[in-house]
Amino acid sequence: MFDHDTWEVLSYVVTVFGLPMAILVFVWEQRRDRQQEEEEIYQQLSDEYTSFMKLVLENADLRLLQRSGPSPILTDEQIERRLALFNILVALFERAYLLVYEPDMSLHTARMWQSWEDFMREWCRRPEFRAELPVLLNGEDPDFATHISAIAADEAAAAKTAATT
Repeated sequence: MFDHDTWEVLSYVVTVFGLPMAILVFVWEQRRDRQQEEEEIYQQLSDEYTSFMKLVLENADLRLLQRSGPSPILTDEQIERRLALFNILVALFERAYLLVYEPDMSLHTARMWQSWEDFMREWCRRPEFRAELPVLLNGEDPDFATHISAIAADEAAAAKTAATT
């Protein structure tokens, strides 16, 4: 059907065009799979945060969604429940940090991380959360502890500045 020269030309065509194309398709598929895995992880973490917020609503007497005004006076039982919720929250933040945060993030990953950074900042604005944070960070990942502690320090400084102006 084909003579030897035709087969040789076809092998060159495959080598020159087919092999690089196959490599590009493979790399593209790997990148797409990695991005899909990242999105699945992000969705699972988001679902866990939603579940946490449902717990906060179920414990509305702790006034954890209160953004301003004096902290409510809590009973010992309420303080214990609040600490338990803070423990859950810190564990969720740590999981997000370990699974999403990277020092050199792609634009896509950075966008996913920014929402977690925003959640951390929102909670670190609360004096009662900041006050418990050193205890909550015992035994947690050191890099995560450093990261959220820096956020808490930033938010404490911002609150102090806002209070003086």
